[in-house]
Amino acid sequence: MYLGVDGGGTKTAFALLDADGRLLARHESGSAYYLVTGLERTAAMLNAGVAETLALAGATPDAVAFAFFGLPAYGEDSLLHAALDALPGELFAPQRYRCGNDMVCSWAGSLACADGISIVAGTGSIGYGRYDGREARAGGWGELFSDEGSAYWIAREGLALFARMSDGRTPRGPLHAIFRRGLALGADLDLCAEVYSRRKGERSQLAQLARLVQQAALEGDAEANAIFEQAAHELAAIVDAVRRQLGVPADVALPVSYSGGVFNSASPLLGPFTQRLARHGGFALQEPQFEPVIGAALYAAQCDGKLPGRVALARLAQRT
Repeated sequence: MYLGVDGGGTKTAFALLDADGRLLARHESGSAYYLVTGLERTAAMLNAGVAETLALAGATPDAVAFAFFGLPAYGEDSLLHAALDALPGELFAPQRYRCGNDMVCSWAGSLACADGISIVAGTGSIGYGRYDGREARAGGWGELFSDEGSAYWIAREGLALFARMSDGRTPRGPLHAIFRRGLALGADLDLCAEVYSRRKGERSQLAQLARLVQQAALEGDAEANAIFEQAAHELAAIVDAVRRQLGVPADVALPVSYSGGVFNSASPLLGPFTQRLARHGGFALQEPQFEPVIGAALYAAQCDGKLPGRVALARLAQRT
């Protein structure tokens, strides 16, 4: 059995597979963003989530051949490597699991652990890829000065647009009324209380406001659509940066896939992103094969040298 854990800023997903690609159990729990929750709470959530997942399958920790834990912000503080690597230690011996950044889950799921680049646009954003034994990442420097194209970034840009519309610095489009209605604002300045008091400026809480910007774009707000156009530009630039770091030959059409809530079925992002990627050239965009939590379990199998074959992957795709 192979256990995959896709840790996120809002929720953490768990999945248990067997070597034949059968999904045995899955479970969801809270945030794994230890910068907010703290290491102790994150460790408790992970261990409880693993125990619940195994219980659903009627399995014990000893039955798991290997596990992979994808954690947000992993690798971004060298002083915390040892502490993060020890988080799942309550249930598994060190040689039977590996911790890494949650970007690996997205890559492994989107591309089934094959060479290529994964671009993530969820609460945050990041690009990660592998080619010919090399790996590279770009973006993902955090919400204060990076995470371009993410839900948080889109929400922040939408909030700034609402303020400009309210002031008269920008003509009012549909976004203004959508924000007022969606947040039940009695007056425009009540937005400050919504952001700073009720949502406390918290990353995942603010990221949820991206849905209002998306709604405005879909209702024809030109300025809101411009936000998604810029998001597409930023995300394509991240993909291109990963390719350059990987040293991919110019004549190779490298597979690229995507994941994260900003790439939802109604999103106005995928179209302009596809166009931007075509301008860069050298990429073959494809739909994600599996969601990140399944990718985490597949990567655990790959780490153990037992990545399911084509038939098993096809069976897994039918069942997920």
